[in-house]
Amino acid sequence: MVRYHFNRRIGKGMAIAFTCLVLSACALLLPDELSVPDGATVIQDYQTFSALKGTQAPYVRLGGVIAEIKNLPNRTRLEMVNLPIDSSGKPDIREEPNGRFIVYVNRFLDPVTYAKGRLLTVLGSAIAPEKSQVGEYRAEFPALSASAYHLWRVTERVVIHEPGSFLRECDHWRCRENFGSRTGKVVPEVK
Repeated sequence: MVRYHFNRRIGKGMAIAFTCLVLSACALLLPDELSVPDGATVIQDYQTFSALKGTQAPYVRLGGVIAEIKNLPNRTRLEMVNLPIDSSGKPDIREEPNGRFIVYVNRFLDPVTYAKGRLLTVLGSAIAPEKSQVGEYRAEFPALSASAYHLWRVTERVVIHEPGSFLRECDHWRCRENFGSRTGKVVPEVK
């Protein structure tokens, strides 16, 4: 009888662990709209994309922060500040930006939804570089024509550290005042 209960507990634990593993793997998946056919080469490095100088590259996937949006008669022009992306396509907000690029989307994008400062990942093909101006600085930026894109949101969670209660007998709020305060930090996450 004891053996049966022990095996049942192990089975439940394994089921929970497997479920957590599947859910965490799903969180790392690339959004469907950003995927490419199997075996296709995808450029995800800004330096490599920039070196193309507009030559044909069937698939380019880049992400970053929207710096400017402009709706033209038949399409939308986005100026992006590049951030490296991970395997799930999410821009890494812990990294420093490393360049700018221009994106053209063949439809209207609402400037409120796609506002300055939002995170976006685009999939498209390289087109001719374009001259643009940031303040007084004029430069030529690589450009791409987007076939798909994914808008991300940044959420924050608070992690609080407090002194362990094993050091004292009391876990009442007055004891916390006497034995130390809680510390914590805000952790931003891209979702």
